[in-house]
Amino acid sequence: MTLALSPPLSPELALSRRELPEGEEWVYEVKLDGFRAVAFVDGEEAYLQSRNGRPLSRYFPELRFPDGRYVLDGEIVVRGENGREDFDALGQRVHPAQSRIERLSVETPAVYVAFDLLALDEKALLAEPFEQRRSALERLLGDARFGAAPVELIESTADPHRAKQWLQNAEGAIAKQRDAHYLPGQRRGMVKVKRVRTIDAVVTGWRPGKEPDTVGALILALYDGDQLRVVGHCSGLTAQAKRDLVGFLRPYETGERGSADPSRWSADRDLEWVALRPELVVEIDFDHVSAGRIRHGAKLRRWREDKPPRECTIDQLAI
Repeated sequence: MTLALSPPLSPELALSRRELPEGEEWVYEVKLDGFRAVAFVDGEEAYLQSRNGRPLSRYFPELRFPDGRYVLDGEIVVRGENGREDFDALGQRVHPAQSRIERLSVETPAVYVAFDLLALDEKALLAEPFEQRRSALERLLGDARFGAAPVELIESTADPHRAKQWLQNAEGAIAKQRDAHYLPGQRRGMVKVKRVRTIDAVVTGWRPGKEPDTVGALILALYDGDQLRVVGHCSGLTAQAKRDLVGFLRPYETGERGSADPSRWSADRDLEWVALRPELVVEIDFDHVSAGRIRHGAKLRRWREDKPPRECTIDQLAI
């Protein structure tokens, strides 16, 4: 490739915040649940690079970019029947078998959602203010060549009230400073606020912590009809809570103990668990759901002595 920018290129990152900044210097974008990817397009040749610099093109053969000379920053997403991003289906796309890749490219096609233009023709745009890069991106994607391409423009607004709606019905929101330069690998000029969701769940077990006689995580479940389904875990407990919970949970233990399959993140160890009667309810915070499970560890907000376990139903995950 003979572009003004070449791979690998570290994408710019966002600072995590609890609230969106407000002011005329900010614009906002909806936060997506996909794979971050930088697209390098040189004539008919296109190369997709992941956030950590790895090639992605072979996994998404349906992502065809119109001829030209440009570099985009964006996100690869797969949408479900409800129009929302389906991260589980997206994760299935990264597979070593070419036959599976080709089949899924038809069954669960991906789209590329662009939110920045880093280079155009012979010029790198990293030093241009974001507002100018956004205008150039809109002009590029508005060209007739992109009419049938699986490339979309990220939804954007200057209205903070509209952006706050994304904290209720999307993955969250991104705030970008209008005059910010693009700084690869740095966290400046861009802020992200994740959607935080709260539900009540039944505690059906616990996992020992790294220290002896401590609780490392609570196992969470929800009722799906008459069946109690494990949907995730709650960790991030304080050191004092980890010690105190051993005695607090003991009266609820069923006597059943065991080990799950090795963790995908720690393949060298099993996950020991201790079963509890489904009588305790907790209110938790979390942000992501994938395939009916809480994707990241939930945070304990409070114990709900007033909430009957049977009222902790699976439909909370769809809200």
